[in-house]
Amino acid sequence: MQLRRLVQVLALLSPAAAMAAEGMWTLDNLPVERMQKEYGFAPDKAWLDHAMKSSLRIAGGCSASFISQDGLVMTNHHCASQCIDQLSSSRRNYMRDGFLAKKREEELRCPEIELNRLEEIVDVTDTVRKATAGLEGAAFKKAQNAINAKLTSDCVGNHKATRRCDVVNLYHGGRYHLYRYHRFQDTRLVWAPEKDAAFFGGDPDNFNFPRYNLDITLLRAYEDGKPAAPKDYFTFSRQGATDGEMVFTFGHPGSTKRLLTMAQLESLRDVTLYSRMLELAELRGVLQQYMKTGPEAKRVAEGRLFGVENGYKVVNGQIETLRDPELLNRKQQEEAALRAFVASKPELQARVGGAWEAIARAEEHYRSMARPLHYIEQAGGFSSHYFKFARMLVRGIEERDKPNAERLPELSDARRPEYEQALFSTAPVYPEFEKVKLGFSLTKMRERLGADDAFVRRVLGRQSPDQLAAALVAGTKLGDPEVRRALWKGGKEALAKSNDPFIRLAMDIDADARAIRKRYEQEVESVISRNSQLIAQARFEQQGTSVYPDATFTLRLSYGHVAGWQEGERKVPAVTDIGGSFVRETGADPFILPASWHKSRQRLDLRRNYNFVSTNDIIGGNSGSPIVNRKGEVVGLVFDGNIHSLGGAFWFDARVNRTVSVDSGGILELLEKVYGGSHLVREITGGRNL
Repeated sequence: MQLRRLVQVLALLSPAAAMAAEGMWTLDNLPVERMQKEYGFAPDKAWLDHAMKSSLRIAGGCSASFISQDGLVMTNHHCASQCIDQLSSSRRNYMRDGFLAKKREEELRCPEIELNRLEEIVDVTDTVRKATAGLEGAAFKKAQNAINAKLTSDCVGNHKATRRCDVVNLYHGGRYHLYRYHRFQDTRLVWAPEKDAAFFGGDPDNFNFPRYNLDITLLRAYEDGKPAAPKDYFTFSRQGATDGEMVFTFGHPGSTKRLLTMAQLESLRDVTLYSRMLELAELRGVLQQYMKTGPEAKRVAEGRLFGVENGYKVVNGQIETLRDPELLNRKQQEEAALRAFVASKPELQARVGGAWEAIARAEEHYRSMARPLHYIEQAGGFSSHYFKFARMLVRGIEERDKPNAERLPELSDARRPEYEQALFSTAPVYPEFEKVKLGFSLTKMRERLGADDAFVRRVLGRQSPDQLAAALVAGTKLGDPEVRRALWKGGKEALAKSNDPFIRLAMDIDADARAIRKRYEQEVESVISRNSQLIAQARFEQQGTSVYPDATFTLRLSYGHVAGWQEGERKVPAVTDIGGSFVRETGADPFILPASWHKSRQRLDLRRNYNFVSTNDIIGGNSGSPIVNRKGEVVGLVFDGNIHSLGGAFWFDARVNRTVSVDSGGILELLEKVYGGSHLVREITGGRNL
């Protein structure tokens, strides 16, 4: 990570003077003067409005974009892999063989993908602060939930099927904005290359460069049974990216932690991340063993293995970053400088001075409850689709009869369409794999909470984790969406009569889960939220909005340019070409190109740009973001960062942090000549495909 070397440069900068290209900026607060000074260009309002309406969010955690007037959507293969897996079977393995719809009638509906397009942002800071003023603990959390429920419900109104609204916390309480989205719940698979092309190089190449990945999937948004007809969409550049040119990403980075207090960073490092890394390492071994039991087991579990391996690298990289003494020293200096600023103003000191200590005490409370919170309320001990469905039914039916303002936030009126889409998903559930996942998670719960823990003893009884998992899976019918629909419709009476073992389990432990959740919300979440607001207000007095907010899975712009970097004495180039894929191929997994590539090799322009790196500032959630040039044309598709970017949750250095993308020219070349997608190429480049 070269953190010691990088800190020497970063230490020269004031908090407000961000490095060139740093920042995941909200579209209403761009550093336009800095952009103009550095690159001689800054987008105007019309340019930004068009880009905003062309950008999309996959509600499950990725980014995407419209790329045609007929609702064609571009995202990563790994962002759509859940859909591809869910549509596959032992007879038709779309992950292995790829998929292409040659006609609209052949496009397959994804069971769970929801797309969101941002339509409007409204500042509701004063409204939220007024509702929570003077409150603490449970009262603060209750008031916050209530005002959020009211704002989102009023925003959605009578448009639940097509509108989604979220209250977004920016600057950790410094600002609250209401984001209104257009919702697309009918999303269909159009094209996906084979996994060997989309994830060429596998885990060894992940977070590295040079890369040779066709990590793309094309979807289509539908409304009322017909393709959506967006007025705004990105056009494609046939040329693609060129070394040194200015480029922009429009995406939805999930979460950064660049504005957290030292107490929060220490808890993250010592409790959350460390435990997560150990569990991922063990789960990786369990999945690898299961996949060796047969080809169907390999097919069913390989998507989960990808997520685990990817997550392990991310978590390990973040822990390494947070262990670097010079990084911690820099964070301490930044915090000390802000606290000194607060202390220099008596009124501000009286209002904000105790915020850091309050957050530190809250983090101590978190440490004492982290394990039961994870394994019980967050269901870390019950890793199974069956349990997820059971809890959704138990909680959803219990909560839906309450006034909207008093419900759990995930069950508010505004969130109900998303909730029901997941509950009634038609995706297949595989019993044998569920037994493996559930057995492992129950084992970890017993290990971490202790075999003598009263909750563990009540759940397991006299059975081993694997025995209980087998019994639960054998007795359930929750894999059938019609069974779930009937229970949802039947309400409390249907649940009371149900003898499904997962329903009984979810009902039995719900009081325990709610109790630990309530304690967490009262002693940790509400305290941190309230005091983070105070710190954010102090930071605004010191710096204004010259800094960008931490990522919140909301639309952000990041700008930079196409550029490689210096790795010791080696210069890492900015661009790879298609021909490099054949050079890198070894014939052994994961460096195997699909047969379709070898069949088409003579027709390909092997010198065509394939993957490239740029200085854009991204984080998880940006996967699937379009990379566009000054003309607003797509020149690439973000799919990864380099190894240096793993510390990007906490800071950014433009000299070595890089975004990795698929080149637009390479996409068009391969789509047409390898995959027979000429009709899609015509649609993407301006022609209609009727």
